[in-house]
Formats: sequence, C-alpha cells, structure tokens
Amino acid sequence: MTAFQGVKELLDHKLERYYNDDFIVDDPIQIPHQFSDKQDIEIAALLTATIAWGQRKTIINNGKKLMSLMDDAPFDFILHHTQNDLKPLKSFVHRTFNGEDLLFFIRGLKHIYQNHNGLESLFQKNVKDGFLHHSIHVFRQCMFEVAHKKRSEKHISEPLNKSAAKRLHMFLRWMVRPCERGVDFGLWTSISPAHLSCPLDVHTGNVARELGLIKRRANDIRALMELDSNLRLFDPGDPVKYDFALFGMGANEKI
Repeated sequence: MTAFQGVKELLDHKLERYYNDDFIVDDPIQIPHQFSDKQDIEIAALLTATIAWGQRKTIINNGKKLMSLMDDAPFDFILHHTQNDLKPLKSFVHRTFNGEDLLFFIRGLKHIYQNHNGLESLFQKNVKDGFLHHSIHVFRQCMFEVAHKKRSEKHISEPLNKSAAKRLHMFLRWMVRPCERGVDFGLWTSISPAHLSCPLDVHTGNVARELGLIKRRANDIRALMELDSNLRLFDPGDPVKYDFALFGMGANEKI
C-alpha cells in the first residue's frame, strides 16, 4: 500500500469531486433512474448498458427511445408483449446494435425472468472466486438458450474469453453498489460490492496507467484483474467506487 498511498489519496480527493448526483445529468445511468420498481430499473439498466458505447448524448437519447418502444414499462413489456408490440422495435438502431439484436434481448430476458428466477438470482448464484466474471459467463449462456442470430452474440461480452466486459461490469456496478449518494441503485443486496470489477474503458484505463495501477496496454481481462487487485487494496469492501474518480479524471481532465 505504501507505494500507492499517494495514488489512493488522489483518488479519494477526486472521488469527492465526481461522486455525487451531478454525475447522473450527463450519464446513461439517468435512464434507469426514470423508474422506481426493481425489475423496471434492472431491465432499463441492462439494455442501456448494452448500448453504452459512443457519445454519451447519443446513448442517452437512444436509451430513452428504447424505453419508449417498451411503453416506458420494460418489465411488463418483457413478460406480456404481443407480436404486434414487437414490430416497432425492429427499426431500432444504435451503432451495430439493431432491431434484431433488441428482439433477442427481449426474448432472452423473458426467459431469464420466467425460468431462472430473474437477473439478481442468476448473477448471485454464480459468483466465483470473489468476482462476477463467471456470473457474466452464465448469464451469457442463459441468454443464448433462446433463438438468436450469431450476430447478436457479440453484444454480450465473455470475460472467460479475455474480454474486460466493460458494459456488463458497469451494469453490475449500478445494481450492486450502495445508493448513499444517489447514483448507483444498491438493489441487489444479495451480492457484495466487494465482488465488483471496475468498468474498464478508455478513460479509466488511461488514467489507471498514468497512475501506475495498470501496466498492461490492452484493455482486456488481464488489465482488469490488475486494476481490480490494486483498487481492492484501497477499499476491499467497495473497490469500484474509484471508477468515479478514474472516469471523471479521464473524461473531464483529459489525462
């Protein structure tokens, strides 16, 4: 810890600057914040996280469109939609995520709620070795139990195949971390924040390398494990709170 003491102090300072409800204004997390029921929040969060690459403004606009296409009642839509209800969804596009991919997610989520006791149960039962990588793997396999095209598989990352699974780890942060500052939701109390991994993107990766928290150049699972190990030295119970500091410094201070 001594070698990283100055880094920890810097991140703690930046955490106070960036970790507050002002963060929500320009972040895709505002989409699930439109809802109050657990299942609506987690479905809105998963779908929004799934399309969370590119400009944040575009992600937010398309996240709002997604919710509108599901009548702003995502859980009810997932369980009770008709074939006619699905027709407007076919025109949805966000970068390489299209209407066919969206329909796959609708089918997959319905399958998980009906046959796997919901998202929290599925992830909680498959925590392994203090991490959620295996949980993501099992979630991915369960989604693929429904009919789908091969092209849709790329939209669910596989950490057991070297991916850092940034978007899914962001979704898990939203669901699991405590909500004491009004940003994350703290809905999944059966999973400890200690098991979370940092959503590793360009901003967090660049800052982490500048601070010596990552040596590996690629933003892959090995780099993520390196970052996770160091953040767990700073706060073993809630290491991913430092995502706000790392991302904030990268996005706003151009480090």
